[in-house]
Amino acid sequence: MVEIVRIPALSDNYIWLVHDAASGETMVVDPAEAEPVLAEAEARGWRITQIWNTHWHPDHTGGNAAIKAATGCRVTAPAAEAAKIPTLDRAVAEGDRVSLGAIEAVVMEVPAHTAGHIAYHLPSEELIFVGDTLFAMGCGRLFEGDAAQMHGNLQRLAALPPETAVYCAHEYTLANGRFALTVEPNNAALRERMAAVEAARAAGEATVPTTIALERATNPFMRASSAEELAQRRQAKDIFRG
Repeated sequence: MVEIVRIPALSDNYIWLVHDAASGETMVVDPAEAEPVLAEAEARGWRITQIWNTHWHPDHTGGNAAIKAATGCRVTAPAAEAAKIPTLDRAVAEGDRVSLGAIEAVVMEVPAHTAGHIAYHLPSEELIFVGDTLFAMGCGRLFEGDAAQMHGNLQRLAALPPETAVYCAHEYTLANGRFALTVEPNNAALRERMAAVEAARAAGEATVPTTIALERATNPFMRASSAEELAQRRQAKDIFRG
């Protein structure tokens, strides 16, 4: 079992600090900045040995250099974006395996938000780090890819075991849910989830991780029947101000 700590950063980012007690290794997923990560690890007596990046955007890699300088950790990141991640030590692609102690993650290529975006699936832990591909009731903007890619990504993620915990990188759930209700206003599971989300946010609580089962039931992008339908929903979400 790994221990995972959520570290808020910037305006709405989450950095994930992941500790394997058996090996003593600690890994950071998508460090937007270094200071809160180093402080959290020090407070817990954890030694950071690795960084795993899902994509090149600065709000996911901005802490790489300082954390690496402070700890000597190794950085794993997508091979397709190696030129944009100068701190990279190991470039990985579809099907590659990375390890935290004895715990193994399988790399999944999920391009669309960025051209080389990847996710890290840890089957033994029943969890996945998805960066900005899948959000609670949402998906990433199509900056460097297209709707067909994102539709394929989400259908592939939907095929994971329903109990799989999904660790995304932003607290977008409230806005995503408000948009989702415009798409499926009669979705009872969605309405129930939104009530819980509104209560959590009002109390200052985080709403992620989510699960594949929850997203299957309430995420309008994962529930899109085609790439064309996803494209329409993504375009509508991009201008949504609800």
